[in-house]
Formats: sequence, C-alpha cells, structure tokens
Amino acid sequence: MLKEERQAFIMKQINLHNKVLSSDLSFHLNVSEDTIRRDLNDLAESGKVLKVYGGALSKSFHYPFQQLDIYAKDSKKEIAKKALRLIKNGMVLLAGGGTTMIEMARMIPDSLEATFFTVSPLVALELAERTNIDVHLIGGQLSKNSHINTGAQVINQLSEIRVDLCFLGTNGISLEEGITDSDWEVVQVKKAMIKSATKTAILSIAEKLGSIQKMKVCNLNAIHYLIADLDTSDSVLQSYSKVLEII
Repeated sequence: MLKEERQAFIMKQINLHNKVLSSDLSFHLNVSEDTIRRDLNDLAESGKVLKVYGGALSKSFHYPFQQLDIYAKDSKKEIAKKALRLIKNGMVLLAGGGTTMIEMARMIPDSLEATFFTVSPLVALELAERTNIDVHLIGGQLSKNSHINTGAQVINQLSEIRVDLCFLGTNGISLEEGITDSDWEVVQVKKAMIKSATKTAILSIAEKLGSIQKMKVCNLNAIHYLIADLDTSDSVLQSYSKVLEII
C-alpha cells in the first residue's frame, strides 16, 4: 500500500473514531509500527491530527469551538435535529460528549424548559446559553482523549440521579457486539449513564454502523433509540429496527 493510501486510511479512522492507536493501525495495514509512527508524524506536522503517545487524536474533535472542519458536520447536524424530537418540556436529560452532542446542544430552542445533566464541559457550556435550561455538570477527572469527565466520582454521581432520557454518542455499534468503545474509562461512564436513564438514545453517523471497538458498553437491547443520518426506511437501518426504535 502506498504512503498516500495508508494516510488516507488513517485519516478515515481518526475522523470516525476521534482516536487511533499505532498498534491497531499496524495490524490493519500490515505494516510496522515504525511506519505508522512516521505516517502519524507527517499528518501531525501538516496540522491534520494531534500526535499523542501510542497514536493520534482528531483535531476537529478537540477544538470544536474553532473554525475547523468537523467531519461529516452536515450529517451530525441532521442527527442533532432528529434528536430534538425526543425532548419535551419538563424532562430531565443526560448528555454525553462529542461533536454531534455539541450540535444538538446548539440547536435546542430557547423556549425549551428542561434540566440537563452532562459529563461534557463543552456540552455544558453550549447548554448554558439557553435561558430556560438548568445545567448540571457532573464533575470528575477530565479525559484528555474524549473531553468528558471520568472516574469513580462521576460514576458515583450518576448512581444518584434518575433521568428520563440519555443521549450518547458511540465509537462502535453492531448487531453482534452492541455498543463498543476504545477507552476503558469512557466505557465505565457510559455504562453508568445508561443505568441512570429510563431510556437511552444512541446518536451515530451511518459510517459507524457495523463497526466494532475492543471494549463493550452494552448489548443493543439496553438501548431504546437509534438516531442516524439516514432515512428510517433505508435498508442499512432495517436490521437495527428489529431491536431499536429508529428516529
């Protein structure tokens, strides 16, 4: 595989999952980790990714308030718009992190009266702009990779609340493995978030459907809604509609 092809694959994975590991890329591309490190260095020097120990991170995910190219931004806006259909006045809601969640927070009408809990400082800042929204930021150790609060303190706080609806993004979703992620601390927080909610909605761009990460959050039967950037009649979603309500 040519260098340009490798780097295109790497960028695709970073855009989809926000983070890549050198070891995983080495396995998938069948090249040495030294080759991957050189590729990541090239991409970092050109300003396309953030190089970190063991891999790289998406720049657009980490600097959402700057004028950077957010991957699949139009699709994420469409998902956010659909997610708003589930929100009613008086609800108590829980939101995860990520660029799609930020888009949803930005779209919430000023007239909505609701209470939001969130583990994401970035989402909390967006929600705080809404006049009639009460915002509670669940505090803990801020993850440098995911930009959400993690750790035992977060999980303990989540165990003490009960919300009507939880909105979560995902790094992997499949019929076979359910909801998966690549960060152990994030997995534990997501499990606690789902447990604290009466119902949970997963927000995912279509490209992630069928993808699997190394660590399991839950089976699909623990989730109630799937919100994607596809028409509900799309054949890709039909297999999921047997388990989830498609929005």
